[in-house]
Amino acid sequence: QVHLVESGGGLVQAGGSLSLTCAASGSIFSINTMGWYRQAPGKQRELVATIPTGGSTNYADSVKGRFTISRDNAGNTVSLQMNSLKPEDTAVYYCNAHVIPLGTYGTRRYWGQGTQVTVSS
Repeated sequence: QVHLVESGGGLVQAGGSLSLTCAASGSIFSINTMGWYRQAPGKQRELVATIPTGGSTNYADSVKGRFTISRDNAGNTVSLQMNSLKPEDTAVYYCNAHVIPLGTYGTRRYWGQGTQVTVSS
């Protein structure tokens, strides 16, 4: 079993900052790409940012220059620093990880339970 647990969501005024963290635990051999997605009410889940084990990060155009994704490979964690938040950033944010579980050969995609981020105007 592999579990992803997010923390750090909450309510913030427009222009403020929040930091999200996701910790992966369980029967993990290795983790490839980790990332953050979000889903606003009535909308489809969308990519926010991803970060591979090695290589360049990827951001949605809507968050470039405001959000920063980082990871701690030793601790199997990924974080998202969100600055200059806007009301349109309001959504449930989900952590995602491409994991090779112990005892397997394939990569499986896992999701966290989500954490609410609300930005008031």
